[in-house]
Amino acid sequence: MRRKSVGRAALLGYLRAPRYEVLPTEDVEGLVVTHVPHEVTITITASPRRGMEATINLAERLSRQGYTVVPHLSARLIRDAMHLDEILASLKEIRVDDVFVIAGDAREPAGQFPDSVSLLEAMMRAGHGLRDIGVSGYPESHSFIDDDMTIQAMWDKRRIATYIVSNLCFDPRVIKKWVGRVRRRKVELPIHVGMAGVADPAKLLRVSTRIGIVDSARFLRGHSNWFLRTLQPGGYNPERFVSALLPDIAAPERKVAGLHVFTFNEIEPTERWRQQMLARAA
Repeated sequence: MRRKSVGRAALLGYLRAPRYEVLPTEDVEGLVVTHVPHEVTITITASPRRGMEATINLAERLSRQGYTVVPHLSARLIRDAMHLDEILASLKEIRVDDVFVIAGDAREPAGQFPDSVSLLEAMMRAGHGLRDIGVSGYPESHSFIDDDMTIQAMWDKRRIATYIVSNLCFDPRVIKKWVGRVRRRKVELPIHVGMAGVADPAKLLRVSTRIGIVDSARFLRGHSNWFLRTLQPGGYNPERFVSALLPDIAAPERKVAGLHVFTFNEIEPTERWRQQMLARAA
């Protein structure tokens, strides 16, 4: 009974203040303002086609609307130390103190930063002034990096980063095993578990196309399993996914800080799901 009560309390906490990842499209600001309450943190991806400016501009607008925002800093979209300084100055001006650092999907680096580690080190040299810096974790095998190397990379980044966001995964068993492995390797950074929200595959195709042809093709290659699962009867369901994580990830030693929901800009149905699940859990 105690495990169930701990799991239920953790579920309520995770659902009350999740992170929603959004794509910086023209209509996303209106969708967020219309449907998302301010207790939800909004993280904003960086698109090779639109550049870092689109991400920072959207962060500024949503911040003015009262949201806590976390822009993604894509190493391969930042040209050099001067460009990085401009971005950090913009974030300071709009009082953003939390960023998520990734290598990014650009085929070739725009300049000096081919990966997230090189950008993190440059941020340290620049005296970034940020409170929090997130980095990626990979519950499932990375396409070209060995599993142990991805966990080692988190260890290497621990002196700079303050939390980890797990990459999209649809198997709760894989998530739970991975969190255990990370902790056994003595990586103690808090983890936000990455999960898909509620998205219709046809709408997702349209959204990914609007990001740009190159981005769209890369997105589809990286998430083909997601399309297969959503199209199958009894496919992916976010409520089943979250429920299957508990009570394991609620254990204090797991240090799971919350849920990071990949909305694919299907913001209204994702928020409706969250509210319905909150009501049932309460």
